[in-house]
Amino acid sequence: MSGVSTNLPAPERSIRPPELSDAETILELVAAYNTAIVGFADYTLDEVRDDLVEPGFDPTRDGWLVFEPSGRLAGYGWAYANGDSDRVDVDVITSDPELADRMFDLVSERAREMARERGHQQVTLDKGIYRVDPMRAVLEARGFAPATTFQRMRIDHAGVVAEPQPPPGLSLRPATDDATRRDAHQVQKAAFADHFGWEAKSYSEWLDLHEAKSTFVWEQLSVADLDGRPVAICECTDQFIEDEDCGYVASLGVLPEARGRGIASYLLRRAFAVDAAAGRTGTILHVDSNNTTPAVGLYESVGMRSVLVVDIWRTTIPVD
Repeated sequence: MSGVSTNLPAPERSIRPPELSDAETILELVAAYNTAIVGFADYTLDEVRDDLVEPGFDPTRDGWLVFEPSGRLAGYGWAYANGDSDRVDVDVITSDPELADRMFDLVSERAREMARERGHQQVTLDKGIYRVDPMRAVLEARGFAPATTFQRMRIDHAGVVAEPQPPPGLSLRPATDDATRRDAHQVQKAAFADHFGWEAKSYSEWLDLHEAKSTFVWEQLSVADLDGRPVAICECTDQFIEDEDCGYVASLGVLPEARGRGIASYLLRRAFAVDAAAGRTGTILHVDSNNTTPAVGLYESVGMRSVLVVDIWRTTIPVD
C-alpha cells in the first residue's frame, strides 16, 4: 500500500488493499449503498471485477477496504489517474460520514502522489455522485463543487425496430482488424478532444483498456466511413445486460467536419435495431449535459429519455 495514514475512526477497524477475491463483498457494499439512494444496485459483479483489473489501476496502491471487527466491509475507496494529466478520478463508498471523510484523506493523498509522479504541482480530483446522494455534504466540506452533469438516457424496445438507412456515402466496418481499430482510435481522439474529462490514450493503452473489458467484443465497435474516409465511431457493450437487459452505447463520436449529416442519428437507430433484434428491452447511454455538441437534444429526438442524473464534483488541491 501507499505510505499514507491509516488512522481511521474506531481503531479496531482494519484496512487493506482490495483483491479480486473481494469482488462479491465489494458488490454487496456498493449495491446496498446505491439501493438506499436510487432504489437499485446499479453495479454488477462483472463491473467490480473489471474495475479491479483495469489497466492503470494498482489495487495494492490505489484501493482500500475498511472492515469492522465483525469482518463486515464498512468502506471502499480508490483513486485512478487519467493518463499523464493532473486529473485523478476518486471514489469512496460508505454510509458512515466520519469514515467517508477519513477515507477521502487516503484517496486524496494517493492522488497527490500520482500527480507528483507525473510532475504536476496540483491535482484535480473528480468524483461522480448521484444528485440525491447525502455524500454531497462530505464533498462540500472538502472543497468539492459541481463541475458537470451526466444523464443516463434510455429508450425501450417493444418488438422489432426497423434497421435505418445510412446517409448517402456512409458505410460501416467492424473493428475486427488492426487497421480498423487504429482508425477507431484516431476518430475517437479527434471527436472527443473537447469533451469534459477526456484524456487521450496511446493506441496500445486504448487496446489494453478494451481487451480488459469482460462485457466488450470487437464486433461491437464500428467505424463509419463517409465516401471512404473514417469520420465516426459507435462502440456498444454488454455492460447493462445483466442488471437492465439493455444494450449500451458506450461511445458515439463524429468528427466535427462530418456533423450535421445525420450520421450520429443513424448510428443510434442502428444500435436500437441491433438491441431489439437481440431481444433486449432497451438501449442505454450516458451523456454530458454540458457537451460541446447538442447531444442531449439528439438523443431526445430519437426517443430517448433521461432516467438518472449523476453529477461530477471537482476540487483542485496542491500536491504538497
